[in-house]
Amino acid sequence: VLNPDQARSTRESEEAMVRDLKWLGLDWDEGPDVGGPHGPYRQSERTDIYKSYVDKLVDMGVAYPCFCTDEELDQMKKDAEEKKLPPIYRGKWATASHEEVEAMKATGAPYCYRFRVPKNQEVVINDVIRGKVSWNTDTLGDFVLLRSNGLPVYNFCVAIDDCLMGITHVIRAEEHLPNTLRQVLIYDALGFTRPVFSHVSLILAPDKSKLSKRHGATSVGEFKTLGYLAPAMINYLSLLGWNDGTEQEIFAVDELQHKFSLERITKSPAVFDKVKLSWMNGQHLRQLPEQELVGMVASRLVDAKVVNSATSPFITSAAKLLLKANLELVSEAEPGLRSLLSYPLDEVLASEEAKPFVQDNLKEVVDAVVAAADSGDLGKALEGGHDGFKSWVNSVGKAQKRKGKRLFMPIRIALTGRMQGPDVGDQLEILGLEKGDVAAGVEYVPLAQRVEKLRAWAATH
Repeated sequence: VLNPDQARSTRESEEAMVRDLKWLGLDWDEGPDVGGPHGPYRQSERTDIYKSYVDKLVDMGVAYPCFCTDEELDQMKKDAEEKKLPPIYRGKWATASHEEVEAMKATGAPYCYRFRVPKNQEVVINDVIRGKVSWNTDTLGDFVLLRSNGLPVYNFCVAIDDCLMGITHVIRAEEHLPNTLRQVLIYDALGFTRPVFSHVSLILAPDKSKLSKRHGATSVGEFKTLGYLAPAMINYLSLLGWNDGTEQEIFAVDELQHKFSLERITKSPAVFDKVKLSWMNGQHLRQLPEQELVGMVASRLVDAKVVNSATSPFITSAAKLLLKANLELVSEAEPGLRSLLSYPLDEVLASEEAKPFVQDNLKEVVDAVVAAADSGDLGKALEGGHDGFKSWVNSVGKAQKRKGKRLFMPIRIALTGRMQGPDVGDQLEILGLEKGDVAAGVEYVPLAQRVEKLRAWAATH
């Protein structure tokens, strides 16, 4: 766990990271929660190890104490800028004698440790993704290993940890490529075997800028809360910069384990498209067994305090109906059910979209609905299921010489208060199953109340 500075890295953030990884189905052989032969596994608990390797580098003449103050370093940087030189360390402590160093230590002055970078050497790595990458050491300058407060810097920590823990492959973002020079110098100085490097291109936002908080969810946990499935997340993330050479887009996790390879990762940056992720999540949803999927939707609706039970006939039927609407996220079931339960008739009738139907003698259809409710014909039609309701709708159309949109849209508006949504008969059938299932405080207008609202509207038109 990368937490050399405990003030900036809390146990809560570590636990959240572990929780997110486990939700994704990713596990590990060693770590702070499972132990192992290479512990401790938190950098904050390895400070003695880092200090011992700093001392070793000092004894080898490859590192040295540096007493330069912040003011001196700032002046050094300013001088380099004025002379158009690389902003590298040019302080006197790189060449200070043992006596000078000991005398300065005796004063109690704070100091850090710097790595002595060899002059004018070419350092080369063969990156799996980027190919041959090289640097000249003269562009670097002596860099800090251990700060004056005793905390090691990132590049030193990871180099020591990788080697002592037997890490063979380092896979990370391309923005870490400049760090590789420092780490390779440390590996080589200590006689460690270099790991294999693979620097993956950055993931960009849809506007091609660097992905950030302003583009939406920023942690795995947030995607879980939004209703994404772990296999869909893994599937989508795996395709950001990689493909198996075919047109296939939907992969099970075990498929990816067999097909994924570093050699097929591209150099080009990938764009994080939340619309594509949601679509992919919908594909994974529809691959689940119906019973499991219905259970997920029902549990989500209970958690959202829309319904009281996850097992009633009402919620089971409602979940199945909502799934017919090609949900992409389980979380979409909540607004879907709220829409089904509500009845915004007044707002819809006042809208520009409904105006043509209102002017096409909507009252005629409303009168037929109210009359059918009063006579019991509507109730009998609903008892007859899909075919029974369809037969009643056709009878209304025949009596009023209506068909197509002139028939179906007025009936939808009258019975659901909306111009879009699932099949009207299916909606009314579900409303008939409601027996106290809807949670308190949730807007719900039963069919009987809808009929009375229609009756009142017809009386004034």
